[in-house]
Amino acid sequence: MSAFDVRFPAMGTQMRVAADGGHPALEHRVRSARAELEHTDEQLTRFRPDSALSRLNEDPDHTVEAGPLLRDHVRAALWAAERSAGLIDPTLLDAIEDAGYRLSRVGAPAPDLDAALLSAPPRTKAAPANHARWREIAVDDDAATITRPAGVRLDLGGTAKGRAADRALRFLAGARHAIVDCGGDLALGGTSGRPHAVLVDHPRTGETVATPRVTQGGVATSGMTRRAWLRDGAGWAHHLLDPSTGEPCWSGLLSATAVGGTALEAEVLAKMAYLRGPEGARRLLRRRGGVIVHEDGDVEVVATATPHTLRVRRTPRDRWVVAR
Repeated sequence: MSAFDVRFPAMGTQMRVAADGGHPALEHRVRSARAELEHTDEQLTRFRPDSALSRLNEDPDHTVEAGPLLRDHVRAALWAAERSAGLIDPTLLDAIEDAGYRLSRVGAPAPDLDAALLSAPPRTKAAPANHARWREIAVDDDAATITRPAGVRLDLGGTAKGRAADRALRFLAGARHAIVDCGGDLALGGTSGRPHAVLVDHPRTGETVATPRVTQGGVATSGMTRRAWLRDGAGWAHHLLDPSTGEPCWSGLLSATAVGGTALEAEVLAKMAYLRGPEGARRLLRRRGGVIVHEDGDVEVVATATPHTLRVRRTPRDRWVVAR
């Protein structure tokens, strides 16, 4: 049985496309999935002035022509904002740059989490912004345009990874087992009907703490342990913002992992869970299940019934999937 497994950097993280069996052109399909992800990186990064997203953000007109890839991802970001009641807000680019995230953090040193947590403000859950400017953004496929208020710049953030994973998975249709991993945003599929064992790693120790099994759909983890930095004269910051303040949200959690019908949905649920804090995360994740890791390192596996705390434990590595 043919099997293909490619790993490469894109979108500021590590990507993986893997599939086996079931289609004579599988190698070509894996290459096409990779090309889709690399093209998405080129067009949607905010760190390149020539990307489609950067050109949209710098255009002074209210209504701007936009290609199908950008329109699709902006629509996904608006869906995430609607689904999260504004907790996930794509209009916070100015705020995240003010917090110190102006340049790509690829290759940046690992943050001092103990120092960051000790100096962080009181823990609180996030809330939507009073004026939800994302509601004023419109995508028009017939006219091939995007309309947004003057001065509003977009950051597609994590939704771009989730949506990109879902789009790339389509190229692997017909494979017995298929996975697209966009830095921990996983899109899972295949014709075998057998579930993928998804290993959820502890954000501090790297130990596997839970192994949800997913046949079709997505799994994603959102947290502040990888993208945190010391900003000049203003303490520590990270990339998960509270829309109501424009400041990093210190919710009492290190990370949250969610299962969804798609990678995009899982990404949205995971970020919502982090932003809502422990109690809100439990309620949100109870429908499909998930994992939350508290600031003290405790791991809570949220089942569809009652959540419970597990010790960090070692689990043999699955050959397919690791949710970071």
